Amino acid sequence: MSLSKNILFLPGDGIGPEVMTQVRRVMAWFNASGATAFEIEDGLVGGSAYDAHGTPLHDDTMKLALDADAVLLGAVGGPKWDNLDFSVKPERGLLRLRKEMELFANLRPALVFEALAEASSLKTDLVAGLDIMIVRELTGGVYFGQPRGIETLPNGERRGINTQVYDTHEIIRVARVAFDLARARDSRVCSVEKGNVMESGLLWREEVTKLGESDYADVALSHMYADNCAMQLVRRPKQFDVILTDNLFGDLLSDCAAMLTGSLGMLPSASLGAKDANGKIPAMYEPVHGSAPDIAGQDKANPLATILSFSMMLRYSFDLGAEADLLDGAVNDVLNEGFRTGDIMQPGKTLVGTTGMGDAVLAALDRRAG
Repeated sequence: MSLSKNILFLPGDGIGPEVMTQVRRVMAWFNASGATAFEIEDGLVGGSAYDAHGTPLHDDTMKLALDADAVLLGAVGGPKWDNLDFSVKPERGLLRLRKEMELFANLRPALVFEALAEASSLKTDLVAGLDIMIVRELTGGVYFGQPRGIETLPNGERRGINTQVYDTHEIIRVARVAFDLARARDSRVCSVEKGNVMESGLLWREEVTKLGESDYADVALSHMYADNCAMQLVRRPKQFDVILTDNLFGDLLSDCAAMLTGSLGMLPSASLGAKDANGKIPAMYEPVHGSAPDIAGQDKANPLATILSFSMMLRYSFDLGAEADLLDGAVNDVLNEGFRTGDIMQPGKTLVGTTGMGDAVLAALDRRAG
């Protein structure tokens, strides 16, 4: 790379700092190989930011995120901060990052590594070779719609209000991401909503259909109601290639798909915005798993989801597909060699900790590069 790239590291809470340490090591390996020239800045988010600044995301950190070439986040939250006011809970820092960076497209792959196919709760033949990409709209819908809140009614009862709302441009821009990804995969998109009972879902289906017909005739488009999609994911998951859906249903379906793979500790994600005038795409990468405070600081966390999130950064932010393939291959090698953290441990395999798994990935990179 001719220009240095600035990566903002936001380790967050719980196991976040531990898994991010292993990504630092992997990033240093790529820098030493000459494949990348990344520089790291560090910031606080979530509970750690609240402890330091009284807010889950300081304005200075938000500016660093907006200026960075990409952001890598560990995890946020934990019981220590459960009793905070809703406005300053750790998760609000994550939502602010997504909103102010305008990260409207969340990419959640559900990929089953061959060595882990038996770890799934489903029969092995149903998940072996599974490779789904879920594209979730991330900055609209019921999580951000207005009006929202809790009010007291004249009769003394309380009412909770959230509003599901989408405009045409919000639907089209995330649908384009899904269609473009499908073109590089198996050219199939399944758009998921609840248009049978929700007007926002009906609008979603109509706009996605029009876009598919006008700009993506080469991509096979199908539609499915969200409840049926949840059932089909556990019935016959390999029927899907790219699933496109809104914020609420994407939140639910992506976690459902995640468990098909056997462990949340194996799954990365990317959140992308629109390309600016200089060609830069705002992006944040993070593992799907949570902060797991019960094992924090014990060298038990699985760093592979965070390492694979870095692989997605190489691929989607910096167009370093060969380097991403190299890292993905190294992770696959480690699993085939039988190394396992506790969350994916199987009989007859070698139990390692967070650092041990990082050691194994670096050794595999050395072998593949040598």
